[in-house]
Formats: sequence, structure tokens, C-alpha cells
Amino acid sequence: MIWQKIFLESFRFAYHALISNKLRTLLSLLGITIGIFAIISVFTVVDSLESNIRSSVASLGSNVVFVQKWPWSFGDEYPWWKYMNRPTPKVDEVKEIEHRSAMAESVCFMVDVNKTVKHKTNSVENVEVSGVSHNYYKVKNFELQAGRYFTDAESESGKPYAIIGSTIAESLFGGGEAIGKQIKLFNRNATVIGVFEKEGSSMMGNSNDNTVLLPIAYLRNFVDLRSERIDPTIMVKAKLGIEVDELKFELTGIMRAIRKLKPLADDDFALNEISLISSGFDSVFAVIGLAGWIIGGFSILVGGFGIANIMFVSVKERTNQIGIQKALGAKNYFILIQFLIEAIVLCIIGGGIGLLLIFTGTLIVNNYSDLSIVLSNSNILLGITISAIIGVVSGFIPSYTASRLDPVEAMRS
Repeated sequence: MIWQKIFLESFRFAYHALISNKLRTLLSLLGITIGIFAIISVFTVVDSLESNIRSSVASLGSNVVFVQKWPWSFGDEYPWWKYMNRPTPKVDEVKEIEHRSAMAESVCFMVDVNKTVKHKTNSVENVEVSGVSHNYYKVKNFELQAGRYFTDAESESGKPYAIIGSTIAESLFGGGEAIGKQIKLFNRNATVIGVFEKEGSSMMGNSNDNTVLLPIAYLRNFVDLRSERIDPTIMVKAKLGIEVDELKFELTGIMRAIRKLKPLADDDFALNEISLISSGFDSVFAVIGLAGWIIGGFSILVGGFGIANIMFVSVKERTNQIGIQKALGAKNYFILIQFLIEAIVLCIIGGGIGLLLIFTGTLIVNNYSDLSIVLSNSNILLGITISAIIGVVSGFIPSYTASRLDPVEAMRS
């Protein structure tokens, strides 16, 4: 009960300090507000971008290994010209991997090419046309809002069937029924049998909204599957309970056997995984976060001096009152806590204003752009905690000074 009374009384003192000295209080709190705004806004943006990027990366498959010609990260010990001589993955290698692997759940082949897609007088340029083998739906997670996926027979025979993204369906058919309609690719007609569920923009650019999916047996009639320009890729999904490193180790032996490499020969393929992308972003986000601490730290430092100044002035103005309190029996710790809580309350108010500004900014960004920025509970708690700590640090010396005043001298002031 005594602590509740101390807190309420200290809060009233802080409130009166705010009201009676508006300009001084505003200038003192400005540093804390700017500091919290700088730090938490950077963390909010970074966390939101990181969440969006990681969800986009995760959609590629955290337990999928990509067999490709080029690695996603290069080491200094391997000359670039050796990569140039590597062969591209082949469709035939998919069946070999399926036959030899004990750790792979599904294997598929995929190539990408950009083309213009037409329907009557409507057209969409720069569409990502992906040719895939049948097991693509087992490796890559996606949903269809209408229609169906290819049957095994349709994939094997190369039927001129297509699954299109929601953006393409909207552009070509104006929101009307797309299933069963004809689209023109490579000057040939293909029948739409499915439409992808709308996914929205992706930080990694891997959204299906602007994609056309075709059976690889059909696409090979128009493109050279050995061409490096279409990025031939074999995607291998690990079985449940199998680690990606285990799958990579097995695939290394399988690919060397398929390509008949000698024991001392270097690998002529790359085994890529999503963690290579994630680890690259970790260092970037760490640098941005450090920059946020540095920028906000200077503002908070200035704000801390401002709070200390207002507390020294408050002690000076209330010296007579402190003397009366101590003469009536108030202990030193009571005076100390009273002023310390006042400093903390002032800092939390300043931090709260900064958080309110950030929250307003997130609403504006979310309403007027495709970005999704969220002020998380953890960042709100971090902002309040930093504000409270600054209140303790900047208010301790003035509070200690007030608690050590001699009651007689204080009442004579």
C-alpha cells in the first residue's frame, strides 16, 4: 500500500511538472521521443522486412535442395571460370535421383523463361513462364483458387495445359471465368486448367501471381532445356525427419555417380539451400539494427541530459517542500523513490509519444503501399523498457541529491 501511495504521489508531481512548465518539459522530452522513435522505427521496419523476406524464402522450401550449375554463394578458393565449364542439370537426371535416393521425398525439374501471354486483344508482358515436371506440386507449396493441377498423364505427354497466376487471370479475362479458356504462348494456344490463389507481392519476387505453369514436356517444344539462360534446376525435397545436410551429402554422391566423376575430380554441380539466403540477410539486418542503436543512442543521450536537467530544476523548486516532508518523518529512500519515479514517468511519456508516432506511421504505410509494417508487442515493450532505464539513469543523481538534503536547511531555502 505504501508503494502505491508513493507511486501515485510521484505521478501527481510529474503531472504538475509537465503542466506548470510546458515549454521546458516539451524540450526535455523531445530528445527521448526522437531517440525512441529512431530506434524502435528502425527495429519495426527491419523486423517487418525480415518477416516478409523470411516468409518469402520459406515458401521456396526450407527442406529443399536445389541442384544447379551455379552456387548461390562463391568462395575465394574456387575460380569463376571453372563454374563456366559445368553442365546444366538435365531432365533425365531427375529419374536417376528418384531411383537412387533414399532420403528424397519428391524430385522435380524446373526452368523459367519470360514471355508475353495473350488472350484475344488482351496481353501481359514479361510473364514468368515455368516449365515443371509432374512432382512440382509435391515440392513447392501453393494453392489454387480455381481449377486443378496437371494429371500424371498430362505432364508426361506434354499436353498444352496451363495454370496461371491471379494477376494474369485478371488482366486477360477481366475477372471473368478463366478455366477452359485459351491463352497464346510461343504463338501456340494453351488451355487454362487452373488459377493460383492470390499471394500478393513477395520480397523475394517468387509470387505466383504473375506466373504461368506449363508441363516441361510441352515447354521443351519451344525452348532448349540445356540452355543456361532458362536456369535449369532440379528441386529435391527431403523426407520428414531428414536434415538438409544429410540430403546434400547423399545427393553429392548420387550426382557424382550420375555424371561419372572420378574420385579426385571436383564437383561439377552446386547444391543450394535456403539457409544460404537467410544467412546473407542476417548480417545485413544486424548492420541496420546497429545503425538504429547508434542513431537513436545519440538522441536518447541528449534526452537523458534533458531529463536530468528538468529533475535538478524540480528539486530546486521543491527544496522547501522536501524539508517539510523530511521534518514530518519522510525517510531518505521515500524522497529518492519519489523523484526517481517522477523521472521514469517523464521518460515513459516521452517514449510513449515516440511509439505513438511510429504506430501512426505504420498505419499510413500500410494504407498507402503494398508493404506490411507492424509495430510488434516486443518492440513496444523494448521502447518502454529503454525509456524506463533512461529515467532511472538520468534521474538517479537529482533524486539522490534531494534525498540527502538537510531538513532544516531545506525549509529555510
